Formats: sequence, structure tokens, C-alpha cells
Amino acid sequence: MTNSSNTIARVCRIITILLFAAFLIPLVWFPLVFSGTSSTPPITTPTLLGEKTALHVAPPPAGVYYLNDTPDFPLQGNAVYDIWTVEDRQNLGLPLALPPFTPYYGEKTVYLTFDDGPTADHTAEILAILQSEKIKATFFVVGTQIEKNPDVLRQIFQAGHSIGNHSYNHVYKDLYRSTSTFMDQLHHTDKIIKSIIGVRPRICRAPGGTSGSFTKDYWNSLTTQGYIETGWNIDAGDASRANAEKITANVIHQLTKNHFLWNHTIILLHDGRANAETVKALPNIIHYLKDQGFEFRIINPETPPAW
Repeated sequence: MTNSSNTIARVCRIITILLFAAFLIPLVWFPLVFSGTSSTPPITTPTLLGEKTALHVAPPPAGVYYLNDTPDFPLQGNAVYDIWTVEDRQNLGLPLALPPFTPYYGEKTVYLTFDDGPTADHTAEILAILQSEKIKATFFVVGTQIEKNPDVLRQIFQAGHSIGNHSYNHVYKDLYRSTSTFMDQLHHTDKIIKSIIGVRPRICRAPGGTSGSFTKDYWNSLTTQGYIETGWNIDAGDASRANAEKITANVIHQLTKNHFLWNHTIILLHDGRANAETVKALPNIIHYLKDQGFEFRIINPETPPAW
């Protein structure tokens, strides 16, 4: 009888311990699992990541679109960014090349583009002018300048402008040594941009332009890896020592003699450290374009080739 009682007592103690553990484990486990997750904004667009993986990316600003696993979408004039780098897409087995898009030709369409920034002074001044005029533009940024001015890059992005890759160091002898050195600089700059704003661009612009620097291999590499090289057809001439009046006159002169470009006018401007005169000229250029009835758009995959 005594042995039977001891056995029953042991069983009761074991059951009591198990019940207590079942109650206690959730109290300890839940805080460990869920602590700290609220600081990472969730994806608000369920189709953004497809079925490949789960990645926490902040929702895009107004006027911005993020590419999903299969990049096939209506652009509607939005700035377009990719949540994956080229290396990410290769590792995940995602498509690199972009699908074909129908080029957008308006009756009078202009794209303001700024190269060589961002800079703490001139880019910030240009952003203020664009905000005041309620228009969007495109900034082709250099990796070394991004590293110096990450906050300015964030301002460009948050304002809904388009950002393009303009190489890492803008040094021709390094950049155009070979196709691989050119692509390496694009990849490196992509990663810098993504580390700051969480996404990377698909548009790029070769420093100095492609003429005389590109071979067929460059074009093939860009297409295969899903980059869109963007040229220009109106040169403001602000890379020289031209003053604001001359810069404005350059733009107006080229526009008035090339009406065939009005449905896809791409203006080359600069926001580097030496471009104070560009800042002064910009309001007059914008007012002229508005007076002529131009629609302002940003560069994205539906932008027509410059020529």
C-alpha cells in the first residue's frame, strides 16, 4: 500500500511540474521572439517580394515604385528602384534583364537631369528649387560623393526624384579600362546607394557619355544585367565656366532649333561642387519650359532614348 501511495505521489508531482512548465514557457519565449521586430517597417505591398524570400523594406515614398521578383509593371511616370542588387538577383535566381517597355512620348516632355553629385550645398539648393516649383528631376550620383553626403541622397529619394548610377569615382582611366571595370564600379555604387536608402537604381549614365568609350561589350553587359543607360540631347554647357545667363541661353537656343526633340527633351545639368551658376540658372530654365507648356518627368524605364 505504501509503495502504491508513493507512486501516485510521484505521478502527481510530475504532472504538476509539466503543467507549470506549460504555463511558464510562453511567458518567457514570446518576449524573446517578438522583441525588437517593431523597428523594421513591414512590406506593405504583398506582391513586392513574390515567393522567393522575405525581406524587410520600408514602404516606398510617394511617386516611387519598387521592382518585384518578376519586373513587369505599369510605370505611370514613377521613379523605379530595385530591392535587389545584381549579385542578390543572381544568387536568388531572379531575372536580371528588364522586360521591354513602351517609350513615353508626350507632345512636350522634358527631363531635367543632374550629374556628379550629391553635394551638400548645390544639390540641396536644387532640391529646394524643385520643391518650390513642384516638379521632379533625376540625379545621376557618384559613389565617392554619396559617401560624403548620404543625407542629401536620402533627401533626393524621399522627395520622389529619380536616382541614377554615375559610377563610383568618375575617373575615366579607371572606369573605361575594360567592360568589367566599368560594371564593377556600377555594382559598387549600387551597394553604397542601397546601404543608404534600402534600394538601388536601374538607370545609369556613363561619365562623359558613351561615345568614344563604349564598345558593343559595354552595351551587352548593361542589357544583360538590366541597366538602362541614359544619354542626353540638350547640353546646358554648365560643365564649363559658363555663367547663369549663358547656361540658360544654351538651353533655350538648343530647344528652339530642335523642335523634333520636344517630345523627349533630356537636359544635361550638373550639381557638382563647381556648379553654383547652374543653381542660379535653374529657375529661369524651369520658367521658360513651363511657359512653353512642357511636362516635367523623371527618367525611368519608359523614358525614350535621347537619340
